[in-house]
Amino acid sequence: MFFAMRFDMRNPTLAGTTMADRYTAAIDMAAWADRLGCLNITLSEHHGSPDGYLASPIPILAAMAARTANVRFMIAAIIAPFHDPLRIAEDLIAVDILSRGRVDVVVAGGYVHEEFAMFDVPMKERGKRVTELVTTLKAAFAGEPFEYRGRTVQLTPAPFSERGPSVMLGGSSEPAARRAARIADGFLPSLPEIWDFYRDEVQVLGRPDPGPSPIGENQVIALAADADEGWDRMAPFFLHETNAYGTWAAQDDVASPFHAIADTDALRRTGQYRVLTPDQFVEEMRAAPFPFALFHPLCGGMPPELAWSSLHLFEHEVLPAFA
Repeated sequence: MFFAMRFDMRNPTLAGTTMADRYTAAIDMAAWADRLGCLNITLSEHHGSPDGYLASPIPILAAMAARTANVRFMIAAIIAPFHDPLRIAEDLIAVDILSRGRVDVVVAGGYVHEEFAMFDVPMKERGKRVTELVTTLKAAFAGEPFEYRGRTVQLTPAPFSERGPSVMLGGSSEPAARRAARIADGFLPSLPEIWDFYRDEVQVLGRPDPGPSPIGENQVIALAADADEGWDRMAPFFLHETNAYGTWAAQDDVASPFHAIADTDALRRTGQYRVLTPDQFVEEMRAAPFPFALFHPLCGGMPPELAWSSLHLFEHEVLPAFA
């Protein structure tokens, strides 16, 4: 039984949680996950969100890395238009060293209008800024002098891992997918169908077929001793997440797994968010060709104590079934 986790630190008013308590809980959960053999922890980035969405994932990653030994970390995604390429490269080298090479990076162009207004960056510059950040990171991580905006620079110290963190592209469009094939180490699409453009471009460029999409349909799973009672407690936070993402995506009709939903009953019918008992989850995982779970324990502002109740059920009633 394999599992991974992700965090974005949304903390809406309905959560009744301080941001400091939420950050502490996430770092404790990372240590817990590392002890149980978690494969990967992903942190995300957005800016100026009313619910406090994580704006600075690198410091949180550093704190998690200091409490763990084996789990890999991914930032998905660093939003290129809002960062100085050299400065972000230095920060990523620092966490690569701190984590002893356990960091991967996804770079994206962003899509939330309010963020571009906040940073006073034209949205039409996204492609150019993504390309510059990716090429700068890859050159900086090589540990040698390189040309940057007409001058020769070299960042020190060099990364811990050879050539530093992997640099992938994220995106929800054909241009993003094809750009990833040309300049990045890989591609992480927002929807599985976007992968086909990346796969095609890789082969056009004469490289081997990367195979089918590495991601499936987006789904959040949580555990509760009583699934109906658990849904009633957790659903308001699920609803907050899908509506917050859905509002952003609707600005330009961005391809997204999230859409605005009227209420928790309608949300439950979509199957995108599910609360299961441990026995139900074990049964599903035993029937799966590859038993894997991606947990989003603090989803939508889930209070830490409620999130821990789900994780402890996984630890004590699910994992032993696969020992």
